[in-house]
Amino acid sequence: MKKKYLILSLLLAVSVSSWAQQPAAGNGIVKGKVSEKSTKNAVGFASVAISTNGQIISGDLTDEDGSFTITNLPNSQVEVSVEYIGFKTYKNTIDLSKEKTIDLGMISLEVDEEILDAVVINAERSTMEQLVDRKVIRVGKDLSTAGASAADIMNNIPSVNVDQDGNISMRGNENVRVLIDGKPTHLDPKTLLKQIPSNSIDKIELITNPSAKYNPEGMSGMINFVLKKNMQDGFNGSYNGNITFAKVPKFNQGVDLNYRKGKVNFFGNYNYSDQKTFNGGIMTQLDDNSQQIFDIVNDNKTHTFKVGFDIYANDKNTFSFYTNQTYSDGVGTVANTISYPNAPLFLQTDQYDGSNESQIYNAAYKKLFTKPGQTLDFEVNYSKTDNDQAGNFGIAGNGANPYNDFSDNTVDAVQANLDYVHPFNEKSKLEVGAEYRSTGIDNTYRTTNTLGNPASFDYNVDIASAYATFGSKFDKWGYQIGARLEKYDVNANYIIGSTPATFKDDYLTIYPSAFLSYTPTQTDFFQISASRRVDRPNVWQTRPIRDYSTPRVVQIGNPKLQPQFTNSVEFNYTKIFGVKGSATLGTYYRMVNDPIERTFYLDTSSPQAIAEKKMVMSYDNFDEATAYGAELSANYKLTKWWDVQPSIEYYYRNQRGIVTVLNPATNEGELQEREVDNGVFNSRLNNNFKITNQFRASLFGFYRGDAVGVNGTMKAMYKIDAGLRYSFWENSANLSVRFNDIFNTMKASFEGDAPYRQTGTFTWESQSLFVGFQYMFGSGKNRALQRKNRDKNEVQNSGGFF
Repeated sequence: MKKKYLILSLLLAVSVSSWAQQPAAGNGIVKGKVSEKSTKNAVGFASVAISTNGQIISGDLTDEDGSFTITNLPNSQVEVSVEYIGFKTYKNTIDLSKEKTIDLGMISLEVDEEILDAVVINAERSTMEQLVDRKVIRVGKDLSTAGASAADIMNNIPSVNVDQDGNISMRGNENVRVLIDGKPTHLDPKTLLKQIPSNSIDKIELITNPSAKYNPEGMSGMINFVLKKNMQDGFNGSYNGNITFAKVPKFNQGVDLNYRKGKVNFFGNYNYSDQKTFNGGIMTQLDDNSQQIFDIVNDNKTHTFKVGFDIYANDKNTFSFYTNQTYSDGVGTVANTISYPNAPLFLQTDQYDGSNESQIYNAAYKKLFTKPGQTLDFEVNYSKTDNDQAGNFGIAGNGANPYNDFSDNTVDAVQANLDYVHPFNEKSKLEVGAEYRSTGIDNTYRTTNTLGNPASFDYNVDIASAYATFGSKFDKWGYQIGARLEKYDVNANYIIGSTPATFKDDYLTIYPSAFLSYTPTQTDFFQISASRRVDRPNVWQTRPIRDYSTPRVVQIGNPKLQPQFTNSVEFNYTKIFGVKGSATLGTYYRMVNDPIERTFYLDTSSPQAIAEKKMVMSYDNFDEATAYGAELSANYKLTKWWDVQPSIEYYYRNQRGIVTVLNPATNEGELQEREVDNGVFNSRLNNNFKITNQFRASLFGFYRGDAVGVNGTMKAMYKIDAGLRYSFWENSANLSVRFNDIFNTMKASFEGDAPYRQTGTFTWESQSLFVGFQYMFGSGKNRALQRKNRDKNEVQNSGGFF
């Protein structure tokens, strides 16, 4: 009976289209708002059904704030039922023959302890949902077994790409802000994503056009990882372990524990990662027929743990605290072999030995008022990151001049938020807030290279901001308008050799946003939005210190980089196909002022650099650029045993940059400003097969087309993955196996002409076998307590990993 109840509830929640096809005659209206009785929190996406004589004639899903309005009902007696998994069903019989409109007011759902104690709800397949300001991918077992870490599963997500180096981009742009439970981190995103176990992710929010209540950084939007959190009475937890077999095995182990008693909830977890990876590549320079061969080995070990507690003083006040600690160290070895026609081989082996320590301390207070939906949040977050690296260049070399580099980098950051939500009625609310952020970066660089100079770099940023947004709904329309006022101040002091220099910038900016939504039927959702955002150069782009070096390439930042500002317009349409699934079409257009672009030019700092034809990679600001694109994605159940998630995307961007082009006649480099049109086509298809109730299979395909840049063209890449998963011990444990890149086709190939005519191919351990085991243990009854965040993106219910 309990399983039957859950199945009926799920069918009722997604059968919107079937109701829409059975319109009821009449002009009756029923409205109300659904909340959880114990916490007074709104229950969004609950199923509301209208029945006569035991047959459902109409219905709807509640909005995010728990409200609903159902029209065109018969002017007679009808039964209203409200269902949501884990709660007792609400039923009420009303008579619309006497009153045309009946307002049921606040409907309070009670937790059903018996059902929650007997059933573990664990989604088999991932689902995608288009909300008013974001796209939400709820991570099911099909995605969580796609790989060991968040980085492994991101290429399975629509609109997102991760390249061979782990750099993440959204809609073809790398200016993406990555959040964990709504909070920024100061780790490099590609490092961060490798440290998050995929099975600790509850959902992924893609916010491609954020409103004014969010920080304005990130031109192509934000990706927010909402991590799992146990909220059960008693003691419970889970163990996750996996091994990835490639050239050598790679290990990832973690345990998540939770204990709740009365008004106090304690949580903690620990994760250990041991990853040794192998990458390689070959570059051929066509002007002199020389080749450079790379053999790269990275051996990294990471320990991460988190402990914290929640205190529920009463139904209105909650205090929370946690600390997250990350310790990692690694050794990277880059072997370079350069061959010239009729000349001896040039050999150089470089080694990078680094460590990273990161500490986060977070305290939060949440106040609920008597009026439903009225909340006050205050949060303080402090983080410190120490990153030290020693580089040994030219060891075991033949013809190389050995030297050493030492780089010490420290980041201290403080963030404080105050946010208040005031609902005027069921359809309208005002949100206001203020934020202060201070980040200090201290970097020193020393070298034994006689051609190099020691350097120090201090970079301090202070940002104070305040925002206000107002939203309302009327009939089938909804809107939200807002603005954020921000004061930005940056001071940089650096010394290269014995030459000091400074850089200062400050400005006051307004970031407006507007959203308009239209829901003509219960199965169609339209949205259009506009916003202004900013991309500020990061410390790695601005520090005038050599970041890495090979015999032919050196990277140096530009401390005078200016922010780039983006004005964007976006349109989305979602169609629901009842129990079969849904599809979403999205388009966007952006105008970028002072875009930050990568530049390449010849190194003329010394006769030796000129003779060795070294290149310098840096960054600069350019004139206005434009970008647009479209994407179509779906989640559709073909049969009872087969469902698919296809997506196709096309992104276009006008790109500028300064490059150096070798003049064959003079054999000298000439500076050249280039403008290219870059259009990229991507497609994905994920298949999930239900063999038995315990046994599942998956098949995933990916294709990315050619990508044109100012220096050359990246060639197309594609792959096919396949996986199996078996659940046992009454679904408390599961074993997963996934064969990635079955035909070993993933590789990054390119051809270019700046600064030199060259071709190349880079490879990594794309073909691998993933084996994972998960076990959930403990007892207790889920209380379904929803700890709302300050703006429905910055979810504070962490405790899974970060």
